[in-house]
Amino acid sequence: MPRKVTKKLQRELKPDRRYQSVLVQRLINKSMLDGKKLAAERAVYTALETAAKKLDSEDPLAVFEKALKNVSPNFEVKSRRVGGANYQIPFPVQGHRQLHYAFSWLVQSARARSGMPYSQRLALEIVDAYNEAGAAFKKKEDTHKMAEANRAFAHFARG
Repeated sequence: MPRKVTKKLQRELKPDRRYQSVLVQRLINKSMLDGKKLAAERAVYTALETAAKKLDSEDPLAVFEKALKNVSPNFEVKSRRVGGANYQIPFPVQGHRQLHYAFSWLVQSARARSGMPYSQRLALEIVDAYNEAGAAFKKKEDTHKMAEANRAFAHFARG
C-alpha cells in the first residue's frame, strides 16, 4: 500500500439522492455512525435545510458549498526532523485533502456541541462556517496561524 493516496486509490462516490452532489454525499458519509447511513442522511438533509432557512437562502447547496469553502485550509504544518531538531514546516494543502479537513472539522465541531439533536448542531456549525465563525473556522484559522508562525522553516520543505 503506497503512503500517498494516488488518483487510482481514490473511490468514486455517487452523488446523493436529493441534491445530486458528491460533496453532500461525503458529508453524509463523514456524519455516519455505526453504518447507519439513512440516519446520517436524514440528519444532514435536515441540517442543510435548517441552515438555509436561518440564512434566508433558497439554495441549501450553495450555503453548504460556501461554508465548506470558508472552512477549507490552504496551509498545514508537518513535522520534519532536521539535524536532531523537529521543525513544524508549512506546506500548501492539496484539493482532496482540503475537503477532507473541512468535512472532518465540520463534523467534529458539530459533535462537540451539546444540548440538541445532531442535525441542529450541524446546521448551526454550517451557519457559523458560512459567516466565518464557529469552531471549524477557528480550527482553520489556528492551522493558518501555525503555518504563518513557522514560515521561517519553509526552506526545509525542499530537499
